[in-house]
Parts: sequence; structure tokens; C-alpha cells
Amino acid sequence: MKEKILIVEDEKDIVKMLDYNLKKEGFRPLAVCDGEHALDLATREQPGLVILDLMLPGMDGLEVCKNLKKDAKTASIPVIMLTAKSQESDKVIGLELGADDYVTKPFSPRELIARIKAVLRRVKEKDKLPEVLKTGDLIIDLSKITASVKGKPVELTAKEFELLKALIKAKGRVLSRDYLLDNIWGFEHSMGIQTRTVDVHIRTLRKKLKNESKRIVTVKNYGYRFDDED
Repeated sequence: MKEKILIVEDEKDIVKMLDYNLKKEGFRPLAVCDGEHALDLATREQPGLVILDLMLPGMDGLEVCKNLKKDAKTASIPVIMLTAKSQESDKVIGLELGADDYVTKPFSPRELIARIKAVLRRVKEKDKLPEVLKTGDLIIDLSKITASVKGKPVELTAKEFELLKALIKAKGRVLSRDYLLDNIWGFEHSMGIQTRTVDVHIRTLRKKLKNESKRIVTVKNYGYRFDDED
């Protein structure tokens, strides 16, 4: 069955262009031009992803995103923001509301399709993971987004949790700083976030994990790996 992609856009030329390119790539596009219909269609059709324009008549894209993410029926649907606005504040707000990526107009269809595939790939990989990951004295619960060492809770930020999850999931493979930025920070990376951000988060993560911190191994001039051997 073809993956459904919901386009929420009021510019007919852009809808036509997206419809053509999505069909060409084997997707099944659905399109609406306003926020209220977008919420209704997302609930009924359960698309694999939403391409959401920020500037819409009536309810704007940020409000649509907020409503999608607070409704249990649509909260897990990934969202790519599409807008003519390029201000950093818009990108930050989109991220805080739960958007998965951000594309600024004008854009190339090829780039957007690549981003759609990347987001869908991350979602599918996430769905394959068991709900609880255990290694040594460390346990992370993916459904509850919690971590503990020797049964004691470890308070992690969202990015620290995603970083730890990525390292454990890699099963000893080395993950480069660029890989971690692309997969955890997503479109924030395109806003100028540097590789040193990863180092800072690794440092605070190690402090919080205490005895288990030695499992996070630095690979000089490249990145990090998680030692899964007990």
C-alpha cells in the first residue's frame, strides 16, 4: 500500500508540484488548503507524514502542528514545516511544537522528497525498537522516556535521552558527530548548530550516568560508541 502524505498548503502551484513529485516517488498525496480540514483529514486518514505550510488562512501552521501533537490519534504523525519564513524564531517554535523538519521556500522538490524519506526512515527505525532497552545496570524505557541506573531514576533532557538511545541502539558501532547531529538535532543542525554541541551533551550525559558513563567511549577525531559488553 502506498504511503499517504498529507499536503497542507494554500498555494495551488505548490500543491500541484508536490502532488506530481510525490506520485512520481510512489507516495499517495492528499491535499487540503486550511488548518481545520487538515486536522480532520489527518485524524481520518492517518497519513504517514504531513507537509505543513506555516502561513495558512484561518488557523496557521504552528497552531495546526500544536493540535496534531496534543491529540493522541495524530501525535505520532511526523511533520515537515514548509514556509516562506526563514527567521530562526519560526524554526525554534516549530521544533518546540514537535515538527520533525523544516524546509524554507523556495525549495527543490528533490530536496523535500529526500527529507520526507529521511524522516519516514527514522520513524520506521524507531517503531522497530523494543520498548525497554537494558544494558548492565542501565535501563531506558522508550515509551515512558525514562532512564535509570541500578533502579535509581536518571533525569535526562530530551536530547540527552535521544543521544543515549542512539548510542545503545548502534550496538557498539561508532557514530560520528555529524551523524548524531543529523539524526538527533535534525533541522536545528541546518540552523548552524556545531559538532561541539554533541561533545557538550556527551559530557553532561556521562556525569548523570555515573558508573555507567565509562560505557560511552570517545573515538578520537570521529565520534562515540557505546560499549555494550557487561
